[in-house]
Amino acid sequence: MTMPKLKDALPSSHVLFERDVLETEIMRMADEICAAYAEDEVPLFITVMNGGLPFAAQLGFALGERGLDLQYDYLHATRYRGQTTGSGLAWLHRPATPMAGRKVLLVDDILDEGHTLLAVKQWCEDQGAAEVRIAVLAEKVHDRCVDGIQAQHVGVQVPDAFVFGYGMDYYEQGRNLPAIYALAD
Repeated sequence: MTMPKLKDALPSSHVLFERDVLETEIMRMADEICAAYAEDEVPLFITVMNGGLPFAAQLGFALGERGLDLQYDYLHATRYRGQTTGSGLAWLHRPATPMAGRKVLLVDDILDEGHTLLAVKQWCEDQGAAEVRIAVLAEKVHDRCVDGIQAQHVGVQVPDAFVFGYGMDYYEQGRNLPAIYALAD
């Protein structure tokens, strides 16, 4: 099977959120996140790869501009492996930073059904994290989210459609698009 090409999907897709709107939402989220931590706290900021990278970079700088120091690490866990439907969770990289007693901020591109984020959150708690907060750029609006997961910090809400750009992929393509797109039905 030939993988679909982004260049073929873009003409019939539409922009949900332009870059300037997303950047404004990231700044708002940074204010909200800073308010959640004491002045002297240094949360462990964990980027969920690959999708969380563009958002996490911008959010990290915005938090730094507001005076919140962070300790960085990352993880790579996926259910999709380049597909549009998920399967079992595959850990490709676990954070090396000890979490015992730490406040952790998980940063990802999207909260869809929540299977991956729930498993990651539970893993952090199993490692002894004192608190796990979740920040996502986008939250998909539907009624299929698994019990026990929610993001405390959400940039934008997207419809129940195939979305891509700004970290989210279209068959591993388009993560670097500077807007969030929805695939035409």
